[in-house]
Amino acid sequence: MSLVSRHPTESESRAETPAERGGVREVFDLAYPVVLTTLSTTAMGVVDSAMVGRLGATELAAVGFGGVWLWTLFALFFGAGTGVQTFVSQADGAGDPHTCGAWVWHALYALAPAIVALLLIVAALLAPWVAWMGPSEALGRGAIGYIGARLPGELGVLVGMTAASFFRGLGDTRTPLYATLAGNVVNAVLDYGLIFGALGMPALGVTGAGLATSVGHWVVGIAMLVLLLRPAMRERYGTAPAALDVRQIRRFLRTGAPIGGEWFLGMTSFAVFTTLVARMGDLEMAASQVFIVLLSLSFMQAMGISMAAATLVGRYVGAGDPEAAERSFRASVKLGAGLGVLIAALFLAFPGPLIHLFTDDPRVIALGAPLLAMGALFQLFDAIGIIAEGALRGAGDTRWPFLAHTVAGWGFFVPAAWTLGIGLGFGLFGAWCGGLFYVIALATVMVRRFRSGAWRGITI
Repeated sequence: MSLVSRHPTESESRAETPAERGGVREVFDLAYPVVLTTLSTTAMGVVDSAMVGRLGATELAAVGFGGVWLWTLFALFFGAGTGVQTFVSQADGAGDPHTCGAWVWHALYALAPAIVALLLIVAALLAPWVAWMGPSEALGRGAIGYIGARLPGELGVLVGMTAASFFRGLGDTRTPLYATLAGNVVNAVLDYGLIFGALGMPALGVTGAGLATSVGHWVVGIAMLVLLLRPAMRERYGTAPAALDVRQIRRFLRTGAPIGGEWFLGMTSFAVFTTLVARMGDLEMAASQVFIVLLSLSFMQAMGISMAAATLVGRYVGAGDPEAAERSFRASVKLGAGLGVLIAALFLAFPGPLIHLFTDDPRVIALGAPLLAMGALFQLFDAIGIIAEGALRGAGDTRWPFLAHTVAGWGFFVPAAWTLGIGLGFGLFGAWCGGLFYVIALATVMVRRFRSGAWRGITI
């Protein structure tokens, strides 16, 4: 039985007294399926990197470079789509479940046409654009093949993320998990076949990895739509396709667009950083990609807890209980920090074996090992900042994080990375130290923003 079908009674049973509302146990119960879902989502990239890494350092670098830029280009739409969670959680908390389903359609009407237009533009300009960024010829060739193969799947990502945000807004964190696991199975099988020419498939290398991921994303998107449109969901939450409503679309965009802008500007600064690393050399880019994939183990756990925090904070804001919303925030940070400490211990204890999962090249391993030592601290502060952002998003405070990301990303992260990596000659490690200072600063301001209580006066 899904959490949706028993959400009201389960919520009541978990929160019999005010002291229990927003506690660590409630956050954990909601977060762990989301953590598994987000880890499953990033597993597509992990599998791509682990398999492509056996082809060589340049191929691994191409997947990393292409993947970061691809996510950056579409982050505006993906981030905006997650705004559905804020509306659904607050409507459900206010006892108005039948209005929840329409928000999925308002989001898709607003975002799908724009994402299709961008897909066509990127496809037309892909080769000259990659060449302009200046990677090595071999890396650029691989990145073009990988990005081009993944482009058709980006609309599937939007559908899957928007529908998943609906379910998470209701507190149903298991349904997105099942759909994501199905997509991962398809991706893994196709990766093996299309990268290496196994199972009767052609050997397409890096391009094959992109095709496998594109198909996997569509499997998730279609599965989420099927689950969304079940008769029981239509009856209780009004999930049948809604009529086009410009007023509601504008209302959605007022909250969702700043989330998308925050994602886009944050990712743009990171993509520029990635381009800087790619220009250092293929080995540096390969080592950076391994580091990014390993960081995603912590990042996706933090994202899962962040989504749980957004749901609980939104639910309690909608129910008129800001004290429980604050407890949810504190419990989420405690849970995220605890997991961050465990990941830090793993990075410090086993740097070599972890990097070895993706490459056998001793030069890449030598470049990557110091990054994991620094990454122990990086991922801890990153997790805290991500969770604080989720709590702010649940409360409807989306514009302030957008401004914070803009200022910190372009006013601090990119200049610090360039200065330490290129200007002062500290190379790859120096550039990533600039990233460390950035996540520490961002986590500090996000936590302070939530604790200020400014979100209490926001109405979406």
